[in-house]
Amino acid sequence: MPKVTLKEIAREAGLSVSTVSLVLNNRPCRITEENRRRIKAIAAAKHYVPNQIARSLVTQRSNTLGLIVPNIESRFFSRLAKNLEQRCRERGFALFITTSDDLAVNDIELLSTLVNRGVEGLFIVLGNQTEGGEDLPERIAALPVPYVMIDRVLDDAACDKVLFDNELGGYMATRHLLEHGHRRIACIVNASRSNTGRHRLEGYRRALDEFDVPFDKNFVFDSDYYIPDAYEAAAGITATDATAVFASSDNIALGLLKRLYEEGRRVPRDYSVVSYDNSAADSLFEPALTAIDQDVAVLAEEALALIVRRLDAAAPEDVEAETRLLEPRLVERDSVQQR
Repeated sequence: MPKVTLKEIAREAGLSVSTVSLVLNNRPCRITEENRRRIKAIAAAKHYVPNQIARSLVTQRSNTLGLIVPNIESRFFSRLAKNLEQRCRERGFALFITTSDDLAVNDIELLSTLVNRGVEGLFIVLGNQTEGGEDLPERIAALPVPYVMIDRVLDDAACDKVLFDNELGGYMATRHLLEHGHRRIACIVNASRSNTGRHRLEGYRRALDEFDVPFDKNFVFDSDYYIPDAYEAAAGITATDATAVFASSDNIALGLLKRLYEEGRRVPRDYSVVSYDNSAADSLFEPALTAIDQDVAVLAEEALALIVRRLDAAAPEDVEAETRLLEPRLVERDSVQQR
């Protein structure tokens, strides 16, 4: 079907092309309400679709944003992408969603790709694997468009950021196990490559200190945020006398559970478990996991508010950078048993 043009609509309406353009772009125009309705009715009847490229050349606005996530297969990041895309669409933006495979070198490539595609702003969730991406902080700082770091952030970067308080989340998870009488609490955490993991480990240590439980490095096991990695890391837990485990992500928790169940151990009979993210609540696992919840809908809304605030400013570069630190919450289910 041939594309309908503004000229055709103008000819049928008996009005100028410029008047039709102003009406269909919802811009101010001295025209009667009857003519305005007639233009829109004709456009709808002819299934008129605006030429976004042409519109962008005139308005200097593409109404597109970009999102980089480390792993779209992650329950947490897929929920973030879905929530952010929905909110962008409601505000009139299209969202390009890309994944870096957790590699900083891919972050660099995707930043250039999205900017070259004409996005007006970027949402960035950094990858943990830094090899080949040593200049990533400089590349981000030099971006010609507004951007917001989400969840995984560079602590020293002077930019808009929105994230949950990971130290508080680690503290809340561990405190919950301590309050249920556990004193030998293992922790599986991505502390060697991830700032979020390091902060969650700090919260774990703070809770132990508060209950006068000595920190034992032999109870801490390092794992990436992937089920197979956590499955391997969990092999060390059954060699300890731990009675409980703080698993610092849902993927880590699922890898732990796979290992425990293969060894004939059960939760919470043999191990009490608190997970993180609260994205595995719908998984086929009994009992349901107690978890630290990060409200992804709030995270997406705050991120969009930050970027819109900058896009709407007359001089975006003069807007003061803001960090919005959100508070997680504990969701109690059935995976923790009183000692």
